[in-house]
Amino acid sequence: MSALRPAQGPDPRLSINQATIKYADLATALRVTAEAGVQGIGLWREPVNEVGLQTAASMLADSGLRFTTHCRGGFFTVPEGPVRRASIDDNRVAIEETATLAAAGAAGSTAILVLVAGGLPEGSRDVAGARERVRDAIGELAPDAAAAGVTLAIEPLHPMYASDRCVVSTLGQALDIAADFDPAVVGATVDTFHIWWDPDVLASIERAGREGRIATYQVCDWKTPLAADVLLSRHYPGDGVIDFASLTAAVEATGYDRDIEVEIFNQEIWDTDPRTVVERTAAGFAASVSPHLRARVAG
Repeated sequence: MSALRPAQGPDPRLSINQATIKYADLATALRVTAEAGVQGIGLWREPVNEVGLQTAASMLADSGLRFTTHCRGGFFTVPEGPVRRASIDDNRVAIEETATLAAAGAAGSTAILVLVAGGLPEGSRDVAGARERVRDAIGELAPDAAAAGVTLAIEPLHPMYASDRCVVSTLGQALDIAADFDPAVVGATVDTFHIWWDPDVLASIERAGREGRIATYQVCDWKTPLAADVLLSRHYPGDGVIDFASLTAAVEATGYDRDIEVEIFNQEIWDTDPRTVVERTAAGFAASVSPHLRARVAG
């Protein structure tokens, strides 16, 4: 057994978000995840679409892995017009993809589409207006998600991404948008990288649990100095400064008992053999997150 793998095997609640092994095609991502003993995987639309949805669903079913999330939808902060209509339509396609993949995954799979809101439209300084357009877009998509049995998981991103990627910067803001909708249809993504700094984070996690809005819990670490491209500044759990004990305990206290994804954007990690990355991820998860878990996912 590799020295990188925990002796008892990977935590049964660990899921590998495909972004962590970005350069692996879908077949490779499924294979190395399963071979490492990890039981869940979150997929990205681009690798799925490379092989086609039905082929991807068949490959997922054959892998025996649980499907935990689909990444990503969103990017609908632009004003009304052809670009916005195209984005809404593409999100409807993503909803159907999510439902199909969740049905193909092993028992315990979850039909969750992660939404990244989008940044400020070019030339705009109206952050509040952009957030309202996010709310309006989710209002359009909620009936489609409900019909497909899919949960839309609004993901707040760290404020450094507000201008170009996501005008929703805190878990509280995500919950305020979600509050207009059925919790089974619109929830939130709790991602440690993006929210660890927020002085209100524990109260927001408690609120999310009380409102039934935690769709998925994602973990990775924050370490400085940040990369020149701040998008690529995520690290293995345990390699940085995030207090996984308090955040994980807060999520667990809400009753969340499903899979937990590790999602890493890091060039050095992407350049590493994907099997090694999965094993290293499992080891970091076991040391940093597992000790604070109580419930186990139903397999």
